[in-house]
Amino acid sequence: MRNRTVGLFAVVAVVLLTSSIAMIAVTAPASPRPDATDSDSPSMGAGTTDQFARLHAAGITGSNVSVGVVDPTGFDTDAPAITGQVAETREFGGGSAHDNSETHGTATAAVVTRTAPDADLYLARIDSVDSYRRAVEWLVRTGVDVIVAPVSFYGQPGDGTGPVARSATRATDAGSVFVAPAGNSAQSHWTGRYTADAVENRTVSFTNESRRNYVRGGTEITVWLSWERAHADEEYTVELYRTNGTVSRLVARSQPYRGDDVPNERIVANVRPGDYYLVVRGPAAPTDTRLRLVSPTHDLQHTTTRSSIVAPGTARETITVGAYNSRVDQLEPFSSRGPTVDGQTGVDVVAPNREFAAATPDGFVGSSAAVPYVGGTAALLLEANGSLSPRETERLLERTASDVGPPGLDNGTGHGTVEPVRAVRTARNRSDG
Repeated sequence: MRNRTVGLFAVVAVVLLTSSIAMIAVTAPASPRPDATDSDSPSMGAGTTDQFARLHAAGITGSNVSVGVVDPTGFDTDAPAITGQVAETREFGGGSAHDNSETHGTATAAVVTRTAPDADLYLARIDSVDSYRRAVEWLVRTGVDVIVAPVSFYGQPGDGTGPVARSATRATDAGSVFVAPAGNSAQSHWTGRYTADAVENRTVSFTNESRRNYVRGGTEITVWLSWERAHADEEYTVELYRTNGTVSRLVARSQPYRGDDVPNERIVANVRPGDYYLVVRGPAAPTDTRLRLVSPTHDLQHTTTRSSIVAPGTARETITVGAYNSRVDQLEPFSSRGPTVDGQTGVDVVAPNREFAAATPDGFVGSSAAVPYVGGTAALLLEANGSLSPRETERLLERTASDVGPPGLDNGTGHGTVEPVRAVRTARNRSDG
């Protein structure tokens, strides 16, 4: 088997104020799943770490597979969970790839080593959309087979046409499996059209009764407003107000973001504790453009859970992963949902996001934790069957998943939760055949 490289992209659930990176697939229906009584399917109450233990005992450990992790926080290469597995580190943009603190990047790499313990790690630190693009290109040039990207960029189009999603598509076209998170935006996302029915005095109505969208969270507020490319010459803005219940005061007004080619604006502000709300304004005449409002730092009072998936998970050829709480057998309430703006399902599969929380820094939950779980599983599939194409790998993960949530394919849980043992056995049987 030729050496394989799995690229894993992770961006922490914090906002990089200088680079504007913030945290956080679309497929046709897969073939019918194996019968629900398949003996390879563990009970939902059993820890899924047992599945990996079974695979490792059988000699499936990610041998001859290389895993790349791209993260803005850097990596503690001396951390016991990953030391000895690191093959190379690189910096794309500012900052050193080495960080001796317990970081999001270290936690991401640790999940990979727990799922695919014999995989080699390639670690890269990024600080912008451009450095992310260059990191993807580097892994593709290196001969990457799978790129797993638990990174979310806000202010990007929801149809896969933005620069972040295009980068993922190019990697897939080059032969790489690309895995990305659905995101953590279900409780912090709103979308609507700028129509006569939804606008009053150039101000968007979030509901029939309210043109204010209150925010709940800490004192570091980041908000993104974006709209369709076809309306790129139009001006929209989001404003942040502080109120005492009687008097309101403007605190911040969004500014255009120049770091990409997408029509969007953002607010980045440090504020005092208190009550705050957002107002969205636009042109005098209705335009029917679709507006998207999302905050990586705060929940919104008025939300739209549908179509809350964030790039690069919006790209058509990614395997987009939602966060599933296997302890209570339900989708995490923050996990982003489809469909995508261009009508695709949005979420392909879900995976446990708390399975390794106790063994990783700061608990490490969310779709960023679910994605390396799937990335490690993909590495095991490629060890079991080196002939799998990106599309075949995706379909195999979907076909062997256990249906959860509403029966059948749905926008929240996709094809269901990933089953590592069943997926690897199916991949190996295809190789034997």
